[in-house]
Formats: sequence, C-alpha cells, structure tokens
Amino acid sequence: MEILPLGRTTFGNPANAGNVLSKEDANALLREWVKNEKLQLHMRQVGHLMRCWAAENEKLDEAGQWRWELAGLLHDADWDLWPELHCRKIIEELERLQVDPEIIRAIASHGPRYFGVEPESNMDKMLYAFDELSGLVHAYSLMRPDGYAGMDVKGVKKRLKEKSFAANVSREDIQDACMRAGIAQDELIGFVVANQLQH
Repeated sequence: MEILPLGRTTFGNPANAGNVLSKEDANALLREWVKNEKLQLHMRQVGHLMRCWAAENEKLDEAGQWRWELAGLLHDADWDLWPELHCRKIIEELERLQVDPEIIRAIASHGPRYFGVEPESNMDKMLYAFDELSGLVHAYSLMRPDGYAGMDVKGVKKRLKEKSFAANVSREDIQDACMRAGIAQDELIGFVVANQLQH
C-alpha cells in the first residue's frame, strides 16, 4: 500500500471534544462511501473489537464505547472510492462534521508507516493493533469448517508465520502495534478471536 503521509499531526477542533455521529449517521456514511461488502464487514469487525476493548479494558461507559467503535467503524471509509486519498478524505469529512478530534486522530494514526502519524492515545494504539490482525483472523475463519468456533491462538499464530497466507496483511505492522500498545501478541490474538463479530 503506497499512501502519502498526511503532512500534519493535529486533527479536528478541540472545541468539538465529545462530539460524535449518531449510529444512524455513521452507518449511512459507511453505506454511502463503502460499496465493497468485504470492506464493510472488516470495518464493522474493527469497530466491534474497539467497542469490546473500551468496555472490558478501558472500563468506559456506553458513550465512551461508541466513541471507540466509531473510530473503528469509519477508519477505512474512504478506501473503497478514493484509495489515493486514503485517510485524507474521511478525516476532512469528520472535521467538517465537527467530530471529536480524538476520534479523528485515531483514524489518522491507524497506519503510522503510511500516514506519518504516530499512535499516542490508547484509542490510537488499539485501532492500529486491531486493524491488520482482525483481517488475518477473519481470513483464517473463512478456511475453517466451523469458522470462528473452536479457533485458538496457536492456529492463528501458525497462519501469521505463513507469509503466503493473507499476504496483504502486514506482519510487521501487527508486531509494531503490539509493541506500541504494550500487549503480548498472544493476548491480542486471544482477544480478537474471543470478540470477533460473526458474519
């Protein structure tokens, strides 16, 4: 993936802290911008993982969980129609809609190698961590007779080592994301497997 750095590290207006899109508006934007059903599913899965993490590990209330879910739900919203503008387009749209800067920044930092924005907050780090890994876990589920049922960490790690399996998933990014988040890879894999949104 060849993406140009965003060229900035601050996003949104601090005065908009706490502002979110409603679930209806977020889903409408998702459906309008993302025609690819596989990509839609990926974004919903990442959003679901973000919500689960916010609830279990950040101990956030419903509003806090939705803020995390929203970041995951829209992180790739511009990839389908404007791949050459990936991240720029959705960032500009969320800024126009006066969304909380923390959510916008998390989206901007979900690929530090590509966008040039370092993940700093827990929201930033977990979005980066879940993005690639959830894709690999989903690909693994598709080749198993029982899908996610009975999936274990060992099986996922075996696929991670197979460079030809889900070759578009960056192993380097998964390793980097775990390190930045201070989470053991096994723990993160276990969480993703246990909390995957089934399709």
